[in-house]
Amino acid sequence: MAEVVRGLFVGLATLDLVQRVRRRPGVDEKVVAQCSDLAAGGPAAAAAVTFRALGGHAMLLSALGPGPIGRLVKDDLNGAGVQIADAWAGGADLSVSAITVLDGTGERSVVSRNAEDIVVAVPADLPVLMRNTDIVLIDGHHPQLAVATARAAKDAGIPVVLDCGSTKAVYDELVPLADAVVCSSTFSGLPGEFDTVATALVAAGARLVAMTAGAAPVRWRTRDATGVVEVPAVDVRDTLGAGDVLHGAYAFARAQGVTDPLRSLNFGVAVASLRVQHAGPRSWLKDPRLHGLIVHPQT
Repeated sequence: MAEVVRGLFVGLATLDLVQRVRRRPGVDEKVVAQCSDLAAGGPAAAAAVTFRALGGHAMLLSALGPGPIGRLVKDDLNGAGVQIADAWAGGADLSVSAITVLDGTGERSVVSRNAEDIVVAVPADLPVLMRNTDIVLIDGHHPQLAVATARAAKDAGIPVVLDCGSTKAVYDELVPLADAVVCSSTFSGLPGEFDTVATALVAAGARLVAMTAGAAPVRWRTRDATGVVEVPAVDVRDTLGAGDVLHGAYAFARAQGVTDPLRSLNFGVAVASLRVQHAGPRSWLKDPRLHGLIVHPQT
């Protein structure tokens, strides 16, 4: 039996309230949702759920706190098989993300405070949390926690996957510590198109830079090569968290020792493509095709 890979996921957790609607409401207007879901969200949390669903051991290092929202998130993540290390040190309760998903296209709109009002402390047992870890994924939220973990991973020889979402000053410190930087086409940390962004990030220290663009191909670059991974045409029901799922699947492949960008990114795209075919944040985990997706180790 193959050894179970272990991932540490560092960053944001939220409570996602997802409303599925036929059309978005206008100004001062109400619409009735077709259905509603309540689940743990956030880039690091969603990637951890994906990693666990693929068969890995996932631990989320985040700030959840003792409040009612934090308890709901803990219960949901525990139900998904994700272990939690809580770095909450004060401030507000966990954020609620208000999400609207348009039924006809699967497009989503999100309003959230993220981690703006939460105080975090780097846990004293961080080296213990990283023991036997095969991969670390960091989303850039909770900057102090992100940098401390990235440095510890670098020192321990553990590859770091950096999820670059919206621009954050902490990326200047994190990119040189990252094995792979996976960002979307909306990433605006640097001006210009993919070639400009990727060249700069590789020069800053990343071994691999990949950029997703929805249904468009994923482009990637290393110091020695460039390439494209095609995205299959599927019936899109819900795009919420699709990028986070891709990150979690990529991390799973990388944890298994797959360093070939084509193999690891193809696997990430395949898992994300399965996710978007399902409405709701968790229904895709029950798709029997999920466990038929295999990342083939390098030979």
